[in-house]
Amino acid sequence: MTERMIDISDQPAKLSIDTGRLLIITGEDRTFVPVADIAALVVSHRQVIFTQAVLRDISLAGGVFIICDEYHLPCGMLLPLDVHHVQTLNFNQQAAVKLPVKKKLWQEIVRAKIKNQSSVLSQLTGDDAGLSNIVSQVHSGDPTNREAVAAKIYWRALFGNNFRRDINRLDQNRHLNYGYAIIRGIIARGICAAGLHPSLGIHHHNRNDTFCLADDLMEPFRPIVDMTVCQWLANSPATEFDREAKNNLLASLSMHYNYQGEQRTLFDISSRVAAALASVYRREKTKLDIAKFLGI
Repeated sequence: MTERMIDISDQPAKLSIDTGRLLIITGEDRTFVPVADIAALVVSHRQVIFTQAVLRDISLAGGVFIICDEYHLPCGMLLPLDVHHVQTLNFNQQAAVKLPVKKKLWQEIVRAKIKNQSSVLSQLTGDDAGLSNIVSQVHSGDPTNREAVAAKIYWRALFGNNFRRDINRLDQNRHLNYGYAIIRGIIARGICAAGLHPSLGIHHHNRNDTFCLADDLMEPFRPIVDMTVCQWLANSPATEFDREAKNNLLASLSMHYNYQGEQRTLFDISSRVAAALASVYRREKTKLDIAKFLGI
Protein backbone atom coordinates (compact mmCIF):
# COMPACT_ATOMS: atom_id res chain seq x y z
CA MET A 1 0.00 0.00 0.00
CA THR A 2 1.30 3.44 -0.97
CA GLU A 3 -0.97 5.04 1.65
CA ARG A 4 -2.66 7.62 -0.53
CA MET A 5 -5.26 9.98 0.93
CA ILE A 6 -7.94 11.10 -1.51
CA ASP A 7 -10.32 14.00 -0.81
CA ILE A 8 -13.39 14.55 -2.98
CA SER A 9 -14.90 17.88 -2.05
CA ASP A 10 -15.08 20.38 -4.89
CA GLN A 11 -17.47 18.78 -7.39
CA PRO A 12 -20.01 15.96 -7.84
CA ALA A 13 -18.51 12.52 -8.50
CA LYS A 14 -19.41 8.91 -9.09
CA LEU A 15 -17.28 6.22 -7.43
CA SER A 16 -17.19 2.58 -8.43
CA ILE A 17 -14.80 -0.37 -8.62
CA ASP A 18 -13.19 -1.46 -11.88
CA THR A 19 -10.89 -4.50 -11.77
CA GLY A 20 -9.34 -3.72 -8.41
CA ARG A 21 -9.22 0.02 -9.01
CA LEU A 22 -11.32 2.86 -7.66
CA LEU A 23 -12.92 4.65 -10.61
CA ILE A 24 -13.63 8.33 -9.95
CA ILE A 25 -15.85 10.04 -12.53
CA THR A 26 -16.08 13.84 -12.31
CA GLY A 27 -17.78 15.42 -15.31
CA GLU A 28 -15.94 14.11 -18.37
CA ASP A 29 -12.87 13.04 -16.38
CA ARG A 30 -12.21 9.45 -15.36
CA THR A 31 -9.49 8.68 -12.78
CA PHE A 32 -8.35 5.20 -11.73
CA VAL A 33 -6.61 4.54 -8.40
CA PRO A 34 -5.60 1.02 -7.27
CA VAL A 35 -7.69 0.19 -4.20
CA ALA A 36 -4.62 -1.33 -2.53
CA ASP A 37 -2.96 2.12 -2.63
CA ILE A 38 -5.76 3.92 -0.75
CA ALA A 39 -5.27 4.45 2.96
CA ALA A 40 -8.07 6.99 3.37
CA LEU A 41 -10.88 8.21 1.12
CA VAL A 42 -12.46 11.46 2.34
CA VAL A 43 -15.81 12.44 0.81
CA SER A 44 -17.01 16.00 1.42
CA HIS A 45 -19.23 16.88 -1.53
CA ARG A 46 -22.90 16.11 -0.98
CA GLN A 47 -23.37 14.93 -4.59
CA VAL A 48 -21.02 11.97 -4.51
CA ILE A 49 -22.50 8.60 -5.46
CA PHE A 50 -20.70 5.36 -4.62
CA THR A 51 -21.44 1.67 -4.90
CA GLN A 52 -21.41 -0.93 -2.14
CA ALA A 53 -18.35 -2.44 -3.82
CA VAL A 54 -16.39 0.76 -3.07
CA LEU A 55 -17.01 0.41 0.67
CA ARG A 56 -16.37 -3.33 0.55
CA ASP A 57 -13.09 -3.24 -1.36
CA ILE A 58 -11.60 -0.31 0.55
CA SER A 59 -12.43 -2.06 3.83
CA LEU A 60 -11.00 -5.38 2.65
CA ALA A 61 -7.78 -3.58 1.62
CA GLY A 62 -7.48 -2.04 5.10
CA GLY A 63 -8.43 1.50 4.10
CA VAL A 64 -10.64 4.06 5.86
CA PHE A 65 -13.72 5.71 4.34
CA ILE A 66 -14.45 9.12 5.93
CA ILE A 67 -17.66 11.08 5.41
CA CYS A 68 -17.76 14.87 5.96
CA ASP A 69 -20.62 17.20 6.83
CA GLU A 70 -21.71 20.40 5.08
CA TYR A 71 -18.83 22.24 6.76
CA HIS A 72 -16.33 19.77 5.28
CA LEU A 73 -15.56 18.34 8.71
CA PRO A 74 -15.46 14.54 9.14
CA CYS A 75 -18.62 13.21 10.82
CA GLY A 76 -18.54 9.48 10.06
CA MET A 77 -16.02 6.74 9.44
CA LEU A 78 -15.98 3.20 8.08
CA LEU A 79 -13.14 1.01 9.38
CA PRO A 80 -11.95 -2.52 8.53
CA LEU A 81 -13.67 -5.00 10.83
CA ASP A 82 -11.61 -8.19 10.69
CA VAL A 83 -7.94 -7.62 9.83
CA HIS A 84 -6.07 -9.51 12.55
CA HIS A 85 -5.76 -13.27 13.08
CA VAL A 86 -6.13 -13.18 16.90
CA GLN A 87 -8.60 -10.32 17.13
CA THR A 88 -10.95 -11.99 19.64
CA LEU A 89 -8.07 -12.84 21.99
CA ASN A 90 -6.80 -9.26 21.78
CA PHE A 91 -10.27 -7.89 22.53
CA ASN A 92 -10.48 -10.01 25.68
CA GLN A 93 -7.05 -8.94 26.89
CA GLN A 94 -7.82 -5.30 26.09
CA ALA A 95 -11.06 -5.41 28.08
CA ALA A 96 -9.34 -7.05 31.06
CA VAL A 97 -6.36 -4.69 31.38
CA LYS A 98 -5.87 -3.39 34.93
CA LEU A 99 -6.16 0.28 35.94
CA PRO A 100 -2.49 0.66 37.02
CA VAL A 101 -1.41 -0.40 33.53
CA LYS A 102 -3.76 2.14 31.97
CA LYS A 103 -2.42 4.88 34.22
CA LYS A 104 1.19 4.17 33.23
CA LEU A 105 0.21 4.13 29.56
CA TRP A 106 -1.59 7.45 29.91
CA GLN A 107 1.46 8.95 31.60
CA GLU A 108 3.59 7.88 28.66
CA ILE A 109 1.10 9.27 26.13
CA VAL A 110 0.82 12.66 27.87
CA ARG A 111 4.58 12.98 28.19
CA ALA A 112 4.98 12.23 24.47
CA LYS A 113 2.31 14.81 23.60
CA ILE A 114 3.95 17.56 25.67
CA LYS A 115 7.38 16.73 24.25
CA ASN A 116 6.00 17.13 20.74
CA GLN A 117 4.27 20.38 21.70
CA SER A 118 7.58 21.59 23.07
CA SER A 119 9.27 20.67 19.80
CA VAL A 120 6.65 22.58 17.78
CA LEU A 121 7.08 25.76 19.83
CA SER A 122 10.87 25.50 19.70
CA GLN A 123 10.82 25.23 15.92
CA LEU A 124 8.22 27.93 15.33
CA THR A 125 9.18 30.47 17.99
CA GLY A 126 12.64 29.47 19.19
CA ASP A 127 11.33 28.95 22.74
CA ASP A 128 9.24 26.09 24.14
CA ALA A 129 7.69 28.33 26.83
CA GLY A 130 8.83 25.95 29.57
CA LEU A 131 6.94 22.90 28.32
CA SER A 132 10.00 20.64 28.55
CA ASN A 133 10.05 21.28 32.31
CA ILE A 134 6.47 20.03 32.65
CA VAL A 135 7.19 16.61 31.14
CA SER A 136 8.81 15.20 34.31
CA GLN A 137 5.84 16.46 36.34
CA VAL A 138 3.47 14.05 34.58
CA HIS A 139 2.99 11.10 36.92
CA SER A 140 1.07 7.86 36.53
CA GLY A 141 -2.46 8.71 35.35
CA ASP A 142 -1.55 12.43 35.27
CA PRO A 143 -3.46 13.12 38.52
CA THR A 144 -2.54 16.84 38.57
CA ASN A 145 -3.60 17.27 34.93
CA ARG A 146 -0.29 18.52 33.62
CA GLU A 147 -1.72 17.93 30.15
CA ALA A 148 -4.16 20.82 30.65
CA VAL A 149 -1.48 23.04 32.20
CA ALA A 150 0.78 22.47 29.20
CA ALA A 151 -2.11 23.04 26.78
CA LYS A 152 -2.91 26.46 28.26
CA ILE A 153 0.69 27.59 27.83
CA TYR A 154 0.98 25.96 24.41
CA TRP A 155 -2.08 27.52 22.75
CA ARG A 156 -1.20 31.02 23.94
CA ALA A 157 2.35 30.69 22.67
CA LEU A 158 1.17 29.23 19.35
CA PHE A 159 -1.82 31.42 18.43
CA GLY A 160 -1.84 34.29 20.94
CA ASN A 161 -3.67 35.11 24.17
CA ASN A 162 -7.06 35.48 22.50
CA PHE A 163 -7.12 31.97 21.04
CA ARG A 164 -9.47 29.39 22.54
CA ARG A 165 -9.62 25.75 21.53
CA ASP A 166 -13.30 25.61 20.62
CA ILE A 167 -14.56 23.28 17.88
CA ASN A 168 -17.39 25.70 17.02
CA ARG A 169 -15.24 28.77 16.40
CA LEU A 170 -14.77 29.84 12.77
CA ASP A 171 -11.06 30.55 13.04
CA GLN A 172 -7.98 28.33 13.32
CA ASN A 173 -10.22 25.78 14.99
CA ARG A 174 -11.76 24.77 11.66
CA HIS A 175 -8.34 23.81 10.35
CA LEU A 176 -7.48 21.98 13.57
CA ASN A 177 -10.82 20.12 13.60
CA TYR A 178 -10.27 18.75 10.11
CA GLY A 179 -6.67 17.72 10.70
CA TYR A 180 -7.47 16.05 14.01
CA ALA A 181 -10.35 14.13 12.45
CA ILE A 182 -8.09 12.76 9.71
CA ILE A 183 -5.48 11.76 12.30
CA ARG A 184 -8.24 10.07 14.29
CA GLY A 185 -9.06 7.98 11.23
CA ILE A 186 -5.39 7.10 10.70
CA ILE A 187 -5.03 6.01 14.34
CA ALA A 188 -8.29 4.05 14.28
CA ARG A 189 -7.07 2.22 11.20
CA GLY A 190 -3.84 1.28 12.97
CA ILE A 191 -5.80 0.11 16.02
CA CYS A 192 -7.94 -2.20 13.91
CA ALA A 193 -4.87 -3.52 12.09
CA ALA A 194 -3.38 -4.45 15.49
CA GLY A 195 -6.48 -6.45 16.38
CA LEU A 196 -7.67 -4.01 19.04
CA HIS A 197 -11.08 -2.39 19.49
CA PRO A 198 -11.16 1.42 19.02
CA SER A 199 -13.90 1.96 21.62
CA LEU A 200 -12.03 0.39 24.59
CA GLY A 201 -9.90 3.31 25.75
CA ILE A 202 -7.01 3.86 28.11
CA HIS A 203 -8.05 7.25 29.53
CA HIS A 204 -10.98 8.43 27.44
CA HIS A 205 -14.18 6.64 28.47
CA ASN A 206 -17.18 8.67 27.31
CA ARG A 207 -20.00 6.19 26.76
CA ASN A 208 -21.07 8.10 23.65
CA ASP A 209 -17.57 7.93 22.12
CA THR A 210 -17.04 4.89 19.91
CA PHE A 211 -13.37 5.74 19.32
CA CYS A 212 -12.03 6.20 22.86
CA LEU A 213 -8.79 4.35 22.18
CA ALA A 214 -8.18 6.34 19.00
CA ASP A 215 -8.69 9.53 21.02
CA ASP A 216 -6.08 8.28 23.50
CA LEU A 217 -3.40 7.27 21.02
CA MET A 218 -3.81 10.30 18.76
CA GLU A 219 -2.76 12.78 21.46
CA PRO A 220 0.99 12.80 20.62
CA PHE A 221 0.11 13.16 16.92
CA ARG A 222 -1.92 16.35 17.31
CA PRO A 223 1.12 18.70 17.24
CA ILE A 224 1.70 17.70 13.60
CA VAL A 225 -1.61 19.35 12.72
CA ASP A 226 -0.88 22.31 15.01
CA MET A 227 2.42 23.04 13.29
CA THR A 228 0.92 22.65 9.81
CA VAL A 229 -1.97 25.01 10.59
CA CYS A 230 0.28 27.59 12.23
CA GLN A 231 2.66 27.62 9.26
CA TRP A 232 -0.21 27.77 6.77
CA LEU A 233 -1.91 30.72 8.45
CA ALA A 234 1.39 32.56 8.79
CA ASN A 235 1.51 32.70 4.98
CA SER A 236 -2.25 33.02 4.48
CA PRO A 237 -3.69 35.61 6.90
CA ALA A 238 -7.31 34.66 6.16
CA THR A 239 -8.58 31.76 8.25
CA GLU A 240 -10.92 30.67 5.45
CA PHE A 241 -10.94 26.89 5.33
CA ASP A 242 -10.88 26.10 1.61
CA ARG A 243 -9.77 23.22 -0.57
CA GLU A 244 -6.20 24.50 -0.72
CA ALA A 245 -6.00 24.57 3.08
CA LYS A 246 -7.38 21.03 3.28
CA ASN A 247 -4.93 19.75 0.68
CA ASN A 248 -2.09 21.30 2.64
CA LEU A 249 -3.19 19.40 5.75
CA LEU A 250 -3.57 16.14 3.86
CA ALA A 251 -0.10 16.59 2.36
CA SER A 252 1.45 17.09 5.80
CA LEU A 253 -0.27 13.96 7.09
CA SER A 254 1.10 11.98 4.14
CA MET A 255 4.73 12.93 4.85
CA HIS A 256 7.38 10.77 6.50
CA TYR A 257 8.31 11.41 10.14
CA ASN A 258 11.05 10.12 12.36
CA TYR A 259 10.16 7.08 14.42
CA GLN A 260 12.88 5.30 16.38
CA GLY A 261 15.57 6.52 14.00
CA GLU A 262 13.69 5.69 10.79
CA GLN A 263 11.57 7.75 8.41
CA ARG A 264 8.03 6.36 8.32
CA THR A 265 4.53 7.48 7.39
CA LEU A 266 1.93 8.23 10.04
CA PHE A 267 -0.01 5.18 8.89
CA ASP A 268 3.01 2.99 9.59
CA ILE A 269 3.81 4.73 12.89
CA SER A 270 0.24 4.44 14.15
CA SER A 271 0.16 0.74 13.27
CA ARG A 272 3.41 0.17 15.16
CA VAL A 273 2.23 2.11 18.21
CA ALA A 274 -1.04 0.16 18.23
CA ALA A 275 0.87 -3.12 17.85
CA ALA A 276 3.08 -2.10 20.80
CA LEU A 277 -0.06 -1.44 22.84
CA ALA A 278 -1.38 -4.90 21.98
CA SER A 279 1.95 -6.30 23.22
CA VAL A 280 1.51 -4.40 26.49
CA TYR A 281 -1.95 -5.92 26.89
CA ARG A 282 -0.42 -9.37 26.29
CA ARG A 283 2.23 -8.56 28.93
CA GLU A 284 5.01 -8.89 26.36
CA LYS A 285 6.02 -5.23 26.80
CA THR A 286 5.62 -2.61 29.51
CA LYS A 287 5.86 0.59 27.43
CA LEU A 288 4.81 2.03 24.08
CA ASP A 289 8.18 3.76 23.54
CA ILE A 290 6.62 6.79 21.86
CA ALA A 291 8.40 9.65 23.64
CA LYS A 292 8.99 12.42 21.07
CA PHE A 293 8.63 9.79 18.39
CA LEU A 294 7.75 12.18 15.58
CA GLY A 295 10.96 14.15 15.54
CA ILE A 296 9.08 17.26 14.46
